[in-house]
Amino acid sequence: MPAPIATDDYVAIQRLIHRYADAVVHRDGVQWASCWDDAATWDLGGGRLVEGRSAIVDLWYAAMAGMASVVQLVHNGEVWTGDDADQATGRWYIDERFRRADDTNGMLLAHYDDAYTRSAEHGWRFSRRFLCPHYMGAPDLTATFTNHRAALVERGVPADV
Repeated sequence: MPAPIATDDYVAIQRLIHRYADAVVHRDGVQWASCWDDAATWDLGGGRLVEGRSAIVDLWYAAMAGMASVVQLVHNGEVWTGDDADQATGRWYIDERFRRADDTNGMLLAHYDDAYTRSAEHGWRFSRRFLCPHYMGAPDLTATFTNHRAALVERGVPADV
């Protein structure tokens, strides 16, 4: 396991994570776009993998068009050192409550596996963000969870319990 990143860098990345979630809640595309490196990769699953900030922002606007409202809450997270002082990786857990444009309600419980890059001009930004859903469905939790042991092992996660 890589070493945890320095505290100042952790706080800066934590602020990036907050800026991202805040932009989702407030539907602020300019703020949300500012979180991404120009050469970033975003994977929302289900064949929705895009590369490059412009394509990432286009996908976000298309996804948000299907939402009447959404609240994204960020829970615990960790950040580890990368190959050099301007690279890092992390994992952050999220909870989204949403109402789609068709007035159906839903919930997402997930984590993001991230990579970050830092520049003098922009500070820390996402260079990669992969969404790993654990539950997506009705708010009453009646849909299938995707993080049960068999599903984790099938995805190559060494679940030993």
